[in-house]
Order: sequence, then structure tokens, then C-alpha cells
Amino acid sequence: MSEISEVGMAELESPEQGGDRAQFGLAALLALIGGYTLYDAQSLRVGFGDPVGPQAFPYVIGSVMLLLSVLLVVATLRGDRGTVEGGEDVDLSQGTDWVTVLKLVGVLVFTIATIKPLGWAITGALLFAGSAWALGSRTLIRDLIVGAVLSVGSFYAFYSGLGIALSPGILDGIL
Repeated sequence: MSEISEVGMAELESPEQGGDRAQFGLAALLALIGGYTLYDAQSLRVGFGDPVGPQAFPYVIGSVMLLLSVLLVVATLRGDRGTVEGGEDVDLSQGTDWVTVLKLVGVLVFTIATIKPLGWAITGALLFAGSAWALGSRTLIRDLIVGAVLSVGSFYAFYSGLGIALSPGILDGIL
């Protein structure tokens, strides 16, 4: 084991004074989403022939999320922290690669902006190829071909298997 990873593991395993802020943040996010789920479940209308109604599932999910957030806060205050996986090969001294993150965000924004006019088959292929490029692939043609096969395949899987029509975009009438 390298010196850097031993230092990084020691830092992760030693509890901080007052708990881990990231775990408290996750607990707050769980509580926020759970609370909103419970609030939103109240707006669902119950039909007269359905004794359980559509509210049951959101109430269960929201309640479980609130319970998990409380349990996470208690565990964090007691000093419980996640342990580093033995086979994990992460250099903790390196910072975040913001260029890659911004490339991926750009690819996702492009996908959101073009899915309606271009359709899923084209946008999905560009999403795959763009993500592969952002993560370091330099085989653009292969990535476009793989992306096209996956996006057209998923287009037909949704349409045939689930009965859900994804946006055909400019390929309307062809797909």
C-alpha cells in the first residue's frame, strides 16, 4: 500500500470533532426530500373505489426517508463513519478535475436542449459519445456507432417492451 493511500485512509477513519459535515448534509437532504414527499402526498386525490389510494406509497417512502435521516444523524453524532474499501485506488491528495465535470455538464445541457428537436436516437448517440469524450475516449467514430446502437435499441425497447414512445424528433416516420 502506498504512503499516500495509508495517510488518506487514516484521515478518513479518524472521527472529526462534532461529526462529519458531509453525513449531516446527506441527513438534511434525506429529511428535506422525505418531508416534501409527505407534503406532496397530501395533494393526491383518492378515488372512491380504492381503499388504499395513491397516497400509501409516498407516505411510506417519505416516512422511511425521515427515519433514515434521523438514524444517520444519531450514527454521525456517535462517531460512526464509512470506512475506505480495501481495494479502492483513489489518490486523496488530488483535487477534483473540474474540466471533466464541466464537459459532462455541457453534454447533459446539450442533451436536454436538443432531445425534442433531434429526438432520442440522435441525442442519445451524442450523449454517449460526448460523455465518452469527456471521460477521455479518443475514438469518436466508434463511440458514435456504439451510442447509435444503444440509443436506437433503447428507443425500440421502450416502444415495444413498455409501450412508451420516446421522442423521434427529426427521424419521425423513419423510426
